Amino acid sequence: MSRKKRDLSVTVAGVRFANPVIAASGTYGFGEDYNELYPINILGGISCKGLTLEPREGNTPPRIAETPAGMLNSVGLQNPGVDTFIEKHLPFMQKKGGVVIANFAGATIEDYVQTAEKLEQTDVSMLELNISCPNVKEGGAAWGVTAESAAKVTKAVRAVTKKPLMVKLTPNVSDITEIAKAVESEGADCVSLINTLLGMRIDIKTRRPILRNNVGGLSGAAVFPVAVRMVWQVANAVKIDVVGMGGIMNAEDAIEMMLAGAKAIQIGTVIISDPYAPLKIIGGIEHYMNVNDVKNLSEVIGKVEKWQ
Repeated sequence: MSRKKRDLSVTVAGVRFANPVIAASGTYGFGEDYNELYPINILGGISCKGLTLEPREGNTPPRIAETPAGMLNSVGLQNPGVDTFIEKHLPFMQKKGGVVIANFAGATIEDYVQTAEKLEQTDVSMLELNISCPNVKEGGAAWGVTAESAAKVTKAVRAVTKKPLMVKLTPNVSDITEIAKAVESEGADCVSLINTLLGMRIDIKTRRPILRNNVGGLSGAAVFPVAVRMVWQVANAVKIDVVGMGGIMNAEDAIEMMLAGAKAIQIGTVIISDPYAPLKIIGGIEHYMNVNDVKNLSEVIGKVEKWQ
């Protein structure tokens, strides 16, 4: 068995990552707290806490609940606003090194465009367009639930930025490949998926939903098989790069997601239960490569062999 140094680097939408492990938006903040445990530039990249044009306090608690093999959240995009991110948090992230991905959201096209314009003037490596937010001018449905609305917001953002543009897809749709193809057609450089599945828990004593928002996003190990299926479908439907996420808990899950077609992976819920999970997953991927004599990850990505 060869113990040569392995090449864990991947390139997504023209951006090079030292390894494929990215901290998912909303689970790693801006990295400040985790940097007290280990150098955050060990990760391939960090997708920052979802940003909006103005600061948001988020939804009323309770807004997080445990579930079997996962968790529900309805945090509601609590964040300091894009200006504070640029002035206060981005300098820290860039000083520490590594790839910075700016995740952002909006309630209107104008929100998305203005936020993207501000981020365009920074040195972030990539933008991640979150289209799981409600479109307040069109009845409140998420931007990403129809191909038409997903294409519309992607086109508007693409017009104001030259940075690599990743679009984060919601799984709460009938055919995720149609959404992926729609954003690809309007200039997305890559897609990331899946965002959380819509779920609900009820307290049988009070007979009220556990979350004050009634419903929330389900993440964690419970959603992993759904995420693998959707990543595989999208990777076979579009020509742009795919970043996979959803229930990845260990290196084996990460390899499975890459076999399905993901060029890189994002991890989220597992970091909440184990802040050292990114390091373990990176080490586990390298171990897999050593055991199987994989020289670089191009030998793994998209290499699942479908039964005929």
